[in-house]
Amino acid sequence: MAGQILEGLRSFIPVLGPTLHKGQSGRIGVLGGSREYTGAPYYASYSALKVGCDISHVFCTESAGTPIKSYSPEIIVHPMLKSLQDLHPNENKDEAQQQICEAVSKWFSNLHVLIVGPGLGRDNFVLECAKKIIIKARESKLPLVVDGDGLYLLSVEPDIIKDYPNAILTPNVNEFKRLCESVHLNEDEPELLEKLCKRLGNVTIVRKGASDYISNGTVTIECTEPGSSRRCGGQGDLLSGATAVFYAWAINHQKAGGKIHSEVPGSVLAGYGAALLTRNCARLAFHKHKRSTTTPNMIEEIGNVFEQLFPIEQFSKL
Repeated sequence: MAGQILEGLRSFIPVLGPTLHKGQSGRIGVLGGSREYTGAPYYASYSALKVGCDISHVFCTESAGTPIKSYSPEIIVHPMLKSLQDLHPNENKDEAQQQICEAVSKWFSNLHVLIVGPGLGRDNFVLECAKKIIIKARESKLPLVVDGDGLYLLSVEPDIIKDYPNAILTPNVNEFKRLCESVHLNEDEPELLEKLCKRLGNVTIVRKGASDYISNGTVTIECTEPGSSRRCGGQGDLLSGATAVFYAWAINHQKAGGKIHSEVPGSVLAGYGAALLTRNCARLAFHKHKRSTTTPNMIEEIGNVFEQLFPIEQFSKL
């Protein structure tokens, strides 16, 4: 099975060459970033660039815009969101949310995948904006990856994502538990991951843990690649950024008439590819930095790990 999975991944990774134009290898958006949390959307968007997408956007609150811009000039930052404290006292909340939703959704045609949640925070006004944006994305059939505070939103209102198979959720242990509770599943039930996928309408879920399990309710695969003995904030953001890129590649490959050389669906392969990459990056970073390992150390390893898994001579016409 492992060989078939890798063959499936290799079948949709873009081949690099002089005829490509900017954007063909992936345009990723991140809806996240707040006054308190600016690292998470940066890690997700910058990891997406390092994995191999061409363009990465961040849609964040006004207070998060300047810090995120200062982290990297390669990320396109749109400080379009507002928190409750950013609103003018006389400003109509419903109208403001609608305007924000329209401003963000104008960029949907420029994106292949939108990541929702990294550093979004728990501000009720922001979460309501995110809800409207997810609904608008569904109407536009824009593929989604949901992580972090986006998963909190779904645990409160699971119907937002229900029956949208173009979504990949990436919960950790606690986030997975909350999602199960939101659809009245007991955590002791057998085949819990598959049941949750089906209860949510066959979304794909990357269940992070000691091993990562990826399922769409029908097909389930496990990533047992050794990772790191060190847990630090931001690893999940690397995974969500990588998931979005692999997912964009799978979708674009199929839209162009290509075939995926695997019986495993593209969304499940994307989750597996991201888990495999993230775990290898964590292991290599820990080998070098031990207890002082942080997520930037892992991001530095993305190029090396990708080359080990998918050597450039197989994916270049140069």
